Amino acid sequence: MDMFDRIKMTKEDMADWWDSGFIPRAIGVSLVLYLLICTILAFMWSGEPSQFDVVERAAKTKSSVVSSIGNNADQQQAVVTGSTTATALIEVANTMMDKPGGFLSNDILPPGALLDNIPSWEFGVLVQVRDLARAMRENFSRSQSQSTEDIDLAIAEPRFNFDNQSWILPRSEDEYQEGIEYTQAYLLRLSDPNQNGSQFYARADNLNAWLATVETRLGSLSQRLSASVGQKRLNVDLAGEAAAGQSTAAPQEIEVKTAWNKIDNVLFEARGTTWALIHFLKAIEVDFADVLEKKNARVSVQQIIRELESTQQAIWSPVVLNGSGFGLFANHSLVMASYVSRANAGIIDLRELLSKG
Repeated sequence: MDMFDRIKMTKEDMADWWDSGFIPRAIGVSLVLYLLICTILAFMWSGEPSQFDVVERAAKTKSSVVSSIGNNADQQQAVVTGSTTATALIEVANTMMDKPGGFLSNDILPPGALLDNIPSWEFGVLVQVRDLARAMRENFSRSQSQSTEDIDLAIAEPRFNFDNQSWILPRSEDEYQEGIEYTQAYLLRLSDPNQNGSQFYARADNLNAWLATVETRLGSLSQRLSASVGQKRLNVDLAGEAAAGQSTAAPQEIEVKTAWNKIDNVLFEARGTTWALIHFLKAIEVDFADVLEKKNARVSVQQIIRELESTQQAIWSPVVLNGSGFGLFANHSLVMASYVSRANAGIIDLRELLSKG
């Protein structure tokens, strides 16, 4: 009986507490604190990472590689052709995952689940990581089409192509971390003068193949950014080829417009894309220095980098504005599209230079 009496008293006490307002106030205070913490974290996690010096990071990596090799006499040989590009790939992927808040694209709880701009930025970075990892596997590390692919890059590349929204079994971060580790293993073998099974071939045709992918990525981004205000475009899908065909018929004039709730996502995806490309092109400028000098194309790379760096200017407006082209308010997407288009034009000119003998 005593036990039932205690239970009864507890229920009565809880009823008294509820009637007195203690429990509702406690729930309310807890909810306010939770929302406050989420808001603070959301602001902290919404910042884009700063740029880093790829040459400096490659030098630091050299020191760790030399320690791993255990041969101080080979310190100058540790920074070899391709090591700067491999380091840039590793460091960009690490920054994507180690920035404040970590990797947010697969978060299922607030505040990460409520953010969309930084996950869009992450996706832009991730696409460039995937493209460079594929280029390293298929082009940079192979001497010709019939040569054997690198054993570590063959594993790293598919790891980076894992679903970016998987939060468990396995997590996206775990797969990407494996990709980084296998790329580090490739870099270690590449920098070891006692091993020749790992190579990086800095040739004009290899660079041209990767730049072709960059060109299509930037072209697509430019179109999506420009569609923020809506455009009626003529269908030029089959232009230039009289015998060309396509699967299904398409109208001669189409209207392209980015949904209003996706405009900021496209903008931040473009910022992530260009942020990653800045580092990759700076690494390419180092590893392909002889090729670029021979083609007198180094200044072209530098100008492309300068155009891309303009895309990283701070957005002072609290929201992404979407004014008309010549309207009263700014249109951040059109400004971004201008820089991306100019960088893409530079890529096209650079590819033409590289293709010439």
